[in-house]
Amino acid sequence: MSAPHTDVEQVEAANTAFYEALERGDFEELASLWLTPSDLGVDETYHDPADTGVVSCVHPGWPVLTGRGEVLRSYALIMANTDYIQFFLTDVHVSVTGDTALVTCTENILSGGPAPEGDDEELGPLVGQLVVATNVYRRTPQGWKLWAHHASPVLAENDDDEEDDTPA
Repeated sequence: MSAPHTDVEQVEAANTAFYEALERGDFEELASLWLTPSDLGVDETYHDPADTGVVSCVHPGWPVLTGRGEVLRSYALIMANTDYIQFFLTDVHVSVTGDTALVTCTENILSGGPAPEGDDEELGPLVGQLVVATNVYRRTPQGWKLWAHHASPVLAENDDDEEDDTPA
């Protein structure tokens, strides 16, 4: 029998599962990784699920999305309009305090747009993007679940800027 996972290892596994579900376009898996009112012990019959343990998400360039329905709709939209996406995570840091965990990372994203007109076999051009992200997890009886995701683009340095900084 192997030793039990530490909280940090469990959070790392939950974070990896989130990105892998997104890469595969597995909406059901992705949805299962986000907090629900029942994860918090709230009976949805008597409480508005949108007001309970509100989850939130900020995609690069989007306004803040709040509530499980709004957040999950955004992922359904992204999945429906992205033929290919892959995340290479770097600078991953996990911090756990009690039942809350914070993951910061850099998302090195490679994505493909729609295929050229009339070509069902090929992806459109691949585009790379660098994004920094913060994912907040909460411990539930079913394991660590996403409470919030916030991603912000990293502005690339312009080659001209580098030349201006060089001493003459």
